[in-house]
Amino acid sequence: MNKRYIIRSAICLIFAISSLILVYFEIPYKEIIRLILFGISYIIIAFDIILKAIKNIFKGEIFDENFLMCVATIGAICINEFPEAIAVMFLYQMGEEFQRIAVGNSRNSIKELIKLKPEYANIYKNKKTKRVDPSEVEIGERIIVQPGEKVPLDGIVVRGKAMIDTKMITGEAVPINVSENDIIYSGSIDLNSVIEIEVTKKFEDSTVSKILELVEEATSKKAHTERFITKFAKFYTPIVCLLAVCLAFIPWLILKNDITVWIYRSLTFLVISCPCALVISVPLGFFSGIGKASKNGILIKGSNYIETLSKSKYIVFDKTGTITKGVFEIQKIEVRDISKQEFIRIAAHCEKFSNHPIAISIKNMYNGKYDENKIEELEEITGKGIHARVFFSDTLIGNADLMKENNIKFKQINEVGTIVYLAINGEYKGYILISDQIKPDAKDAIKNLKKIGIKHTFMATGDEESIAKYMAKEAGIKDFKAKLLPDEKLIELEKIIDKGKGKVIFVGDGVNDSPCLARADVGIAMGGIGSDAAIEAADVVIMTDELTKIVDAVKISKQTMKTVKQNILFALFVKIIVLCLSTIGYSNMWLAVFADVGVTVIAIINSMKILKKKKGD
Repeated sequence: MNKRYIIRSAICLIFAISSLILVYFEIPYKEIIRLILFGISYIIIAFDIILKAIKNIFKGEIFDENFLMCVATIGAICINEFPEAIAVMFLYQMGEEFQRIAVGNSRNSIKELIKLKPEYANIYKNKKTKRVDPSEVEIGERIIVQPGEKVPLDGIVVRGKAMIDTKMITGEAVPINVSENDIIYSGSIDLNSVIEIEVTKKFEDSTVSKILELVEEATSKKAHTERFITKFAKFYTPIVCLLAVCLAFIPWLILKNDITVWIYRSLTFLVISCPCALVISVPLGFFSGIGKASKNGILIKGSNYIETLSKSKYIVFDKTGTITKGVFEIQKIEVRDISKQEFIRIAAHCEKFSNHPIAISIKNMYNGKYDENKIEELEEITGKGIHARVFFSDTLIGNADLMKENNIKFKQINEVGTIVYLAINGEYKGYILISDQIKPDAKDAIKNLKKIGIKHTFMATGDEESIAKYMAKEAGIKDFKAKLLPDEKLIELEKIIDKGKGKVIFVGDGVNDSPCLARADVGIAMGGIGSDAAIEAADVVIMTDELTKIVDAVKISKQTMKTVKQNILFALFVKIIVLCLSTIGYSNMWLAVFADVGVTVIAIINSMKILKKKKGD
């Protein structure tokens, strides 16, 4: 708890208690001394609230909670209710302190991410290391990471083996082992051994920088509910001030009785009507939800996406790298009038400049050297394959559509997997069967999504019908569309959105998914640490490739919205009851303080429970 607050509160209480004790002693000028003691006590505890109210008045923000507390307590002093005025302000300050503590706690999980930011990098040149700022390191340069140090930049391990803690990046609690040629991400922590890394991204493009950007974005975007509460408070406060004035004078003018009774009721009405519980607890609830998600390796870019996630009924998945591992392996090679070695050599040269998973699997199969001078006129045909001049021969490599389009005579293969056909100078030379594997958690993720309210699952893929059908069945996805180009995938997504039967989530992992990630009500990027385009387009980033994290994200969003709604209903219920009691004279300042500060504290505690709850609760 804030030391300044504790000291100020202690001094305030000493003066207030001293004033109360003087009642039992007979001394000269006793009442004047008591008033002075009460006055000092009030100024000590209320000074910053009064100052805020005055500053806000000059800014044009008159009707806020600071103004209400000042009017209510100064009014209480005017009708000689000093103890109640001090008690109300004291308890209000206590509520504010609880709020500061709660906000601090809810930020802790996000502050942990900020700690990821590396302070230095050990650049390695001429067999010497030099400590520099990470922003000074260029792509291709090498850095040394010692045990216990943070990895400052994304790169590839070129020397050494180590155990790496990636918990703050991916949410994965178990450390992983890395060795030569393994990719390593900034923000990870080296646990046990010296490693040398070749830098592949500048600091501003590194994983840790992207995460920090997402955290900053997340705290700046407001949900519809949060915006509504802010607007509500601006209209609500002047209305209750007007009602309080009416309560102070209209009954007195009609009944002609003691005006102090109605002023007291009016001031009590003002204290009760402070919208603190709503204004504080609603944004805090969303912030706690974002913090809870980040601790689990899920970065939600704003509270508006928490609200949308909780209402989602449809989910559309990309296949490769999302439902499947995206790691393709060659299962079979059938050739005609060419050796398998030559077949692979030509195919690998055609795919030399492609980063598609299928291209990578073909290149992995080829162990020889590349002669880039023998690759000419290379053209990538979207959704079909590659047309190039390789080793002085006109070469086509791709799917059946590419063969048909170029009038190649071939036998179409119907095995489950991706079939890559090869033709040289118009003659068919064989095919490669490449297959992907479904992620081990895919089936459980789809099943659990249905359990928590997702009504419809759909898979959109550019793959062949047979592969899409097989993978959809394996994952438990009801509907799918195959052989879709990126623009066709977007059209299918828009058809689902246009049905208007609920919010739609799209889950993807790569550049070609960016249009769909941006168009969906909520775009979720899988394994976003590897795809800058996905991070930019998505609203939620899963820092691992685990599909079950999507279930966690939806559960957390539902928990958050449930808590926010509880806070709103509880605050309004208590305030309405106590306001009615105040109007007819059955309430006092103490009950008013509970209706304001007490309800606020309860709502804050309820919001903080989001961080403590398990995902399945």
